[in-house]
Amino acid sequence: MADRIRLANMVFYAYHGAFDAERQLGQRFEVDVDLYTDLRGPGQSDQLADALNYVDVYNLVKNVVTGQPYNLLEALAERIAAALLAAFEVDEVTVRVRKPGAPVGGLLDYAEVEITRAKPRPA
Repeated sequence: MADRIRLANMVFYAYHGAFDAERQLGQRFEVDVDLYTDLRGPGQSDQLADALNYVDVYNLVKNVVTGQPYNLLEALAERIAAALLAAFEVDEVTVRVRKPGAPVGGLLDYAEVEITRAKPRPA
């Protein structure tokens, strides 16, 4: 599938992390999602009713990120991917979660996890 919708650099304040201080103080998290689906319908009709609603995607990601805390970026990315696949008519998603200034004992821009998940194909 070559058609893709990308929501890039959504920023949320949340309380994820393996260390107590991260879970108590919180920090910024940045999220990108790529949603793979056939865009011919909305491309031809030019009707919002035929399209994936970006507001709904954003709100779903926001609810996952600002909801239950996770120790690992990997777990947070998995929950986002699973929620997107369950909620929307998409074949595959790629999720990138960044933690700017992750506590690694030195300077870095961010730590990032990227996962790609697809809906199971019928047998």
